[in-house]
Amino acid sequence: MTNDPLLQPYQLKHLTLKNRIMITSHEPAYPEDGMPKERYRAYHVERAKAGVALTMTAGSASVSRDSPPVFNNILAWKDEVTGWMKKMADDCHDEGCAVMIQLTHLGRRTRWDKADWLPVVSASHEREPAHRAFPKKMEDWDIQRIIGDYVDAAERMKAAGLDGVEIQAYGHLMDQFWSPLTNDLDGPYGGSLENRLRFTFEILEGIRKRCGEDFLLGVRYTGDEDLPGGLTLTDGLEISQRLKASGLVDFLNVVKGHIDTDPGLTDVIPIQGMRNAPHLDFAGEIRKATNFPTFHAAKIPDVATARHAIASGKLDMVGMTRAHLADPHLVRKVIEGREDEIRPCVGANYCLDRIYQGGMALCLHNPSTGREIEMPHAIAKAEAPKRVTIIGAGPAGMEAARVAAERGHAVTVLEAADQPGGQIRLTALQERRREMSSIIAWRYDQCERMGVTFRFNTYAEAEDVLATAPDEVVIATGGLPHTEVLAAGNELVVSAWDIVSGDVKPGQSVLVYDDAGDHAGLMAADIAAAAGAKVEIVTPDRSFAPEVMAMNLVPYMRALQAKDTVFTVTWRLAEVQREGNGLKAVLGSDYGPVRRERLVDQVVVNHGTRPLDELYFELKPQSKNLGEVDYEALSNGGLQAVAPNPGAAFRLFRIGDAVAARNTHAAIYDALRLVRGL
Repeated sequence: MTNDPLLQPYQLKHLTLKNRIMITSHEPAYPEDGMPKERYRAYHVERAKAGVALTMTAGSASVSRDSPPVFNNILAWKDEVTGWMKKMADDCHDEGCAVMIQLTHLGRRTRWDKADWLPVVSASHEREPAHRAFPKKMEDWDIQRIIGDYVDAAERMKAAGLDGVEIQAYGHLMDQFWSPLTNDLDGPYGGSLENRLRFTFEILEGIRKRCGEDFLLGVRYTGDEDLPGGLTLTDGLEISQRLKASGLVDFLNVVKGHIDTDPGLTDVIPIQGMRNAPHLDFAGEIRKATNFPTFHAAKIPDVATARHAIASGKLDMVGMTRAHLADPHLVRKVIEGREDEIRPCVGANYCLDRIYQGGMALCLHNPSTGREIEMPHAIAKAEAPKRVTIIGAGPAGMEAARVAAERGHAVTVLEAADQPGGQIRLTALQERRREMSSIIAWRYDQCERMGVTFRFNTYAEAEDVLATAPDEVVIATGGLPHTEVLAAGNELVVSAWDIVSGDVKPGQSVLVYDDAGDHAGLMAADIAAAAGAKVEIVTPDRSFAPEVMAMNLVPYMRALQAKDTVFTVTWRLAEVQREGNGLKAVLGSDYGPVRRERLVDQVVVNHGTRPLDELYFELKPQSKNLGEVDYEALSNGGLQAVAPNPGAAFRLFRIGDAVAARNTHAAIYDALRLVRGL
């Protein structure tokens, strides 16, 4: 028995949910051939085993052939989906976890050149900025066809044994009917609010008639588009009351905002540096006005906020979706009184940004998410404990230390700085990205709990490493900025790290040359602009910061545009020359023999890092494996067994940026899969 509001059961019609924590519908883009196969099932079952009360799959499953997936969505219009969904539902039900799915027609939120190359359809010809397709305005036969598709898809889910379905109505076809901005139909489906809602209610009526009263039915919808001319809060309250009064739905799942642009999407699903739970009070208003079961999720990353949402009566079920990507065992840790051991979601949004670029969802600092089959979250003990020495306490080194300690090895970490963090320490200096520090803090706490030995202020030499008498040595020393990329004038530039760290103050007129496309270049530009500098960002790429990705780009663009920053694409910095008290930056192009010049007083170069690898190469001849890695074993979760120099005392490996400049996820994934194979 417990008094924790989060752990109280909730009665939703005939279904008893064992606690108040749910995973809201989202598409991790794990389907294969449009079906939720083994990878998809393993992802949801892992979280079901850990105690979550309700998991909602898909975000969203497509009900029609002319709603082609742009996020590798589940194809709910195919009969074969029933068998795959049944396997998932059965496995989750065996763990006491309820299962629902979100159904949708994307409407204009897709492209005509996907799948069968059918026209995109909507309630008007208005194009969605994000996907750029001009839709066909729906005819009467389109409307009736799609209503039938929704009902058929719901029936497939009932046949699969799911507890219910949720209809998606924000940014997709359903609320393209609702909004005056995207509905200029005549007659019964356009004009008044009642007419604009007719499409929705005919779908709900059809599902209820086909699937019966014992099949739960809800709507996830925007209660306020927050757009001039769009749906207002008044409209949202009216829609909420109509949904309740219809007697067709069993719960409301409310959001606020619009998702037709990257900035709009980012406000609906906030990222790091943005306020936690920004729409919780709004959802509470809907619940108070309707006195009806209300669900909500939007950057509720921590247990304390979730507990408040339930205890204050704002919500009946609280969604902690990205939090469960970071730690699938969140609920179990709450039940066991181990909240301080929950791996925190840091809001980096690597998960969603990857989806919107066509990849599958991965957590920035939990590489097992989405890889539950080949890289399980549980770490097995090693057959024989070893002495493992790790050089470097950045994200790669800290993960290596954590995993080695979980395996039962005796671990020593040598770090040149006075505290752990590596490049994360630089990143977290920017207030907007300070949540990144939790990546290190969580690992340091775990390592301390397991008895890892840390030696800070130790710039490790070979003899320092050998003095630990190691069986395994892991080099995680990271890299240093590489700025020597010019034909002339390399000595006249500073690195993005120099600006971010504060070692060099921004000038008054600053050219940031970003040829890496990651956060460092934008952070340097942001700092310079905030200090009052006139800033121009130059990149040889066709777009800015492609490694930062869409939603993470939004806060930078808002800050930089407010400071009148100039953005210049497709130009490459060729050389820098002194000119009086300033600098002349000469730009060239990959597209032809053209040149441009800029007169500035500071040039900042962001061109990634080069490995800090001297120690590795010094130790390599003395190692048992001569630094060699068995890539097949690394890729498949096997044990490392390469030993071309068997008489040596230790094996040697390097990970993260000590190998090559990549990102935080790559560094942590390197460490996890290597060390669990030692």
